[in-house]
Amino acid sequence: MDLEFYFDPIPESLTETKFPLNSFFSHIHHYGETFPDLEGMQIAIIGLTDGRGIKDNRSIENAATEIRLKLYDLKRGLGHYKVADLGNLRNGVDLKETYLRIQTVGEQLMKMQILPIYIGGSHDLDFGQYLSYEGMKKLVSMLTVDAKIDMEDEGMPNEVHSQDIILHQPNFLFNYTQLAYQSFLTDRDLVNVMEKLYFDHVRLGQLRENFKEIEPLIRNADLLSFDISSIQSADAPGAADAQPFGLTAEEACQVCWFAGMNEKLSSIGIYGYQPYYDDTRYKTAAVIATMIWYFIEGFYHRKDSLSFQSNDYTKYTVSLDAKPSTFIFYKSNISGKWWMEVPHSGNQKYDRETIIPCSYQDYQIAQSGEIPERWINAQLKMY
Repeated sequence: MDLEFYFDPIPESLTETKFPLNSFFSHIHHYGETFPDLEGMQIAIIGLTDGRGIKDNRSIENAATEIRLKLYDLKRGLGHYKVADLGNLRNGVDLKETYLRIQTVGEQLMKMQILPIYIGGSHDLDFGQYLSYEGMKKLVSMLTVDAKIDMEDEGMPNEVHSQDIILHQPNFLFNYTQLAYQSFLTDRDLVNVMEKLYFDHVRLGQLRENFKEIEPLIRNADLLSFDISSIQSADAPGAADAQPFGLTAEEACQVCWFAGMNEKLSSIGIYGYQPYYDDTRYKTAAVIATMIWYFIEGFYHRKDSLSFQSNDYTKYTVSLDAKPSTFIFYKSNISGKWWMEVPHSGNQKYDRETIIPCSYQDYQIAQSGEIPERWINAQLKMY
């Protein structure tokens, strides 16, 4: 497949800018005069410009350019970068075709073991990001960071896209996790739906109580969809629905760091930025650029092999007086992270989910004679 057909080059205003030799831009390949050679690449940045899924889409077509301007000027991180910026994806004749183009490009890149980073566009474009996993013939887990749960019965695509993902057929969604939603922006009925489906959801207040406990949820995701409206407007004013409360910019970067270090995660999208609403210094673009920087830095700090029978892991068995009588945990000798084993019904489609990320706190709960809630929820999904 000739991927160049799907893309427009990066604007000359960016490629002709003189960035320092130690800048991010100076250490990546980009689509300027020629399309980059993807041989050996590990990460591909893709600009999205389609804003037809949101009611107020002023300036959304310029989002990727403003983000790049901030990102390119950052200093190169520690990793040996194998990163390509493919330019901006050409929009389809309608939204459905744009989704299909994201699906096609994303699927092709992941088959080449290249992780796509989508920047710009409205949040409903994550439907195309999700569809890119359809041909992989495996169940996937999706993580969404958003101030709202976008599962309304009707409305613009930006308001219903999460429901479209959950109801999509064929169904290959194993788990859906929503982080940082705010109760006063969310219909309680939607939270009840999440609970009936045994999907994970963490309110902003809960997240703040013990931030590190969200790391296993992030580590369980195959794809991450991040709406910048989940970041407080003081740090990220550049969205039509920017909120006064939300994640701090630092917390958003921490989420991206966790996601980058997740060996399982194979795509990320950061959506919803509108330069029209940003401040004069384009603060929101700078925040998103830094989030991308931390994600890439986390990617180049991946350590765990996920080969749980190897010497890289220590196995712990906890005995209980009730059923189940034993719990099996694994701790990485390299990163110190924890996983636990969850038996299933014998259906082969769940084989990939038998060992799930957890925390040291889950191990302590089992040692105290109780069953970790994370274990219960995982098993309920498999029956």
